[in-house]
Amino acid sequence: MSHAALLLAAGFLLALAQPASALEYSSTGRATILYDAPSSAAGKVAIAGSGLPLEVVVDTESWIKVRDFSGRLSWVEKSALGGAKTIMVKAETSAIRSQPRSDADVVTQVARGVLLSVTGPADAFGWLPVKHADGLAGWLPAHEAWGR
Repeated sequence: MSHAALLLAAGFLLALAQPASALEYSSTGRATILYDAPSSAAGKVAIAGSGLPLEVVVDTESWIKVRDFSGRLSWVEKSALGGAKTIMVKAETSAIRSQPRSDADVVTQVARGVLLSVTGPADAFGWLPVKHADGLAGWLPAHEAWGR
């Protein structure tokens, strides 16, 4: 094999080894069990409530390896995912604002770990339109959210 071909092959393998630049997230559509392997006979790691955002790490035909907010890896049945798009607040407290501006009126304050529905795409300035389970809606800085 020529030197150029070796460099091309090495570059291709290096590109395959790199993580994807855009992370993919999915939310649970129902309460479900997280497992330590892709089988319902595997060890049970945790129970995930409905609406929990999870980072997709590996996607197979019927199972998905996911990472939760804490960084823990586990497996979930593919059929359990696909709920409405949600995010989890990662800041100690975050203000949901009436407009996508830091000087806009505060609609409500939310604590770390609160799940919010995402009601549309982020704007060009990094604000996410969100809705709290109690119906309050507004804008949250995207950098204060996990799972988008």
